[in-house]
Amino acid sequence: MPTLPLAYGRGTLSINVPEKNLVKCLGYKELPPLADPEAEIATLLEKPNGTAPLSQLARGKKTVCVLISDITRPVPNETILKPLFRSLENSGIRREDILILVATGLHRPSTKEERLEMCGPEIVAHYRIEDHYAREESQHTYLGQSPRGVPIWIDTRYLQADLKIATGLIEPHFMAGFSGGRKAICPGICGQETIADWHKPKFLEHEKAANGFLEGNPVHEENTWIAQKAGCDFIVNVVLDSKRRILKAVAGEMVAALEEGVKFARTFVVDTVDEPVDVVITSGAGYPLDTTFYQAVKGIIAALNIVKQGGTIIIASSCSEGLGSEEFDLIAEKFPKIEQFTDAIFRDEFFVLNQWQMEELAKALRKGKVQFYTDALSPEILRKFYVEPISSVEQGIAEAIAQYGPETTIAVLPEGPYVLAELKG
Repeated sequence: MPTLPLAYGRGTLSINVPEKNLVKCLGYKELPPLADPEAEIATLLEKPNGTAPLSQLARGKKTVCVLISDITRPVPNETILKPLFRSLENSGIRREDILILVATGLHRPSTKEERLEMCGPEIVAHYRIEDHYAREESQHTYLGQSPRGVPIWIDTRYLQADLKIATGLIEPHFMAGFSGGRKAICPGICGQETIADWHKPKFLEHEKAANGFLEGNPVHEENTWIAQKAGCDFIVNVVLDSKRRILKAVAGEMVAALEEGVKFARTFVVDTVDEPVDVVITSGAGYPLDTTFYQAVKGIIAALNIVKQGGTIIIASSCSEGLGSEEFDLIAEKFPKIEQFTDAIFRDEFFVLNQWQMEELAKALRKGKVQFYTDALSPEILRKFYVEPISSVEQGIAEAIAQYGPETTIAVLPEGPYVLAELKG
């Protein structure tokens, strides 16, 4: 019986899957990491995609705002920021005029310890780091409406900077197709009204608002437009392997550099099975993404393309910080059944911040059953949030074989949402 490691918390969770039932363990293609990623990034800053070198863009500028992802994304910020700051300072920008703005979206602010983990002690000691607060309207400036009527509120600190730079990670994203580029701005530094409207069913229920799709995806199109309205002079994004090593870095104009990175990412994050399977075992991708139930939904959605209608999705996620959203409690208290919730949001009778993650979970529950393993949330809480608690992944496997029969087909996604699981062809 094969023993497979699922990404779980800061380590792995070993699971046993019957060999006769295991169709495939899906993962990244093996590619060599960059030998010297910091040097590669330094080169890209002077030879970017679609725009002038960063040193030229910085000439004559006084203030800079650099966006970084929050703790939920494993971005190697230190490797990105060191050559970036050298270039800026060599171009005459004073260190005290550089602001690192943590693009939290609606997530909580970062702690002192997390800033050290995200940026390293040297950057924390010598550069100004501040958090974005989406719920503080006074910290945002209104820029009108997007083509689909989204009100645009952007962090004023970013808008006031002479030079605007976004950093981040390019990986599959269950709504926007791929992360990176424009997502540092929308939702990263948008006000809550913007984030809420951009996450409504009019966007999320579109068939292209899904993993891997950029073209025709209204979520991607809209936040790209919003980011361009806010302005972005330069981006630096990276693509990582399963060991969080940098495989590729891209830099330059926001759209051109993102598309370059996505084109590369597609070459190694996509893995396939020949036909839908009865059971998909997935993960919340491990730390830092799997610290909340809210984020674990991404791992559940990662299984949708390859699980049969009426099948089972089994997920393991540490949820070490709990649910991750106070608003989830409101949804669960008001709607004992997930169908009641979806009926209400489709009729515009109900709206609460972060409901979009529950809407995504509803897509999975329409496809089949979701069983959830975690050592941080009680079975009562898990049932309240519409999933079935299991005491081990093996329990879920045994129940599935009892339900679907001895020929039950099983696929495994050890890295959860970081792998783009598809049907062949």
